[in-house]
Amino acid sequence: YVKTNGKFIMLLLKDSLMKKGKAEREKKNLLIYAHYYYPDVASTGQILTELAEGLKDSFRITVICTVPSYTGKISQHYKKHKYYYENINGINVLRIRVPEFRKSFAPSRIYNIASYFLSAIAATLRIEEQDYIFTISQPPVLGGLLGVIGKKIKHARFIYNIQDFNPEQIMAVSYAKNKLVLNFMMALDKYTCRQADKVIVVGRDMIDTLKNRFSGSEKEKKRLPVYSYINNWIDETAIVPLPKEQKEVAEFKKKYGIEDKYVIMYSGNIGLYYDLMNLIKVIGKFKDCKEAAFLFVGEGSVSEQLKDYVKKHELSNVYFAPYQDKDKLVYSLNAGDVHFVVNAKGIKGVSVPSKLYGVMAAGKPVLGILEKGSEARLIIEESSCGISVSPGDYEAIEG
Repeated sequence: YVKTNGKFIMLLLKDSLMKKGKAEREKKNLLIYAHYYYPDVASTGQILTELAEGLKDSFRITVICTVPSYTGKISQHYKKHKYYYENINGINVLRIRVPEFRKSFAPSRIYNIASYFLSAIAATLRIEEQDYIFTISQPPVLGGLLGVIGKKIKHARFIYNIQDFNPEQIMAVSYAKNKLVLNFMMALDKYTCRQADKVIVVGRDMIDTLKNRFSGSEKEKKRLPVYSYINNWIDETAIVPLPKEQKEVAEFKKKYGIEDKYVIMYSGNIGLYYDLMNLIKVIGKFKDCKEAAFLFVGEGSVSEQLKDYVKKHELSNVYFAPYQDKDKLVYSLNAGDVHFVVNAKGIKGVSVPSKLYGVMAAGKPVLGILEKGSEARLIIEESSCGISVSPGDYEAIEG
């Protein structure tokens, strides 16, 4: 550790020995566990990056995260050592090297997550005392459990931000059916909620899910944690409406062969929780519509399945583009004429698709495939920024 993290240790020594200014001494220490952090393109990583940088004037912030690895690949730069120290825009970032993985191969993902979890605990022992711990519900269950462990190690107050309820999300798409495992996951995450000094959920529908977890006996009801509801966000100075003629927007469309077409876009994680395999079947009914282009921007566990379906059924108006860097996202979002915002059936009260905020910031209309009463659908209806139909109502989606 000394050999590979000398810079980090020297900065800690310097920090403890040098006399700090009054303003710096008055700042509280805040530790953020972020599975992904800048420059990773994960939506949660971007949110936590913006949160940390927004709070740096009020707190001395340390982030414990993985090396950039959201796509499953790791650059050679991050393959030499176990830990890396960086200071990014005033934020102390302690990165952990994790194994590479394939999103479509569950064992490799589990190994990756377990490695981060155990190494993050070890990293916690190596940093100074903390006043506050902030963590999110990613990786599933273990993200919250890290917060509990950090609270006990550092004797700090713990804020738990639930981006996705698990195991409810896993159960909604039947990703796992072992009741013993699911019950164990539920017990762990309920324990995390009880240990938190404050629980934050990102949707109004998620409040009911939290309450339902503690809706049994009177004793159980009293264990309902203190909670707040705070939406996720987008940086509206970075994502703005742009004309189609904007050079970078036009270049993006030309690069993927969709210039002079009406573009219906899905931008984000191409994963299990969005019912995309059924959506592509609906899109297939418009295969002869040459003036339209259906563009999927991103990657995920069902990317290859979508591409195989498109190839097999010769859907010549369906296109794919990789994740876009944060500074280029504004151009890709503006290349779409209308955007899909999708959740699978059963995700209401479990998760809120953050992609909605970027689409709205770009000023693009939304075609929502979302359950009634879900946070994203409520936002669309309240802002009149699009129309919504229910997951599974494929006739309405086609119409």
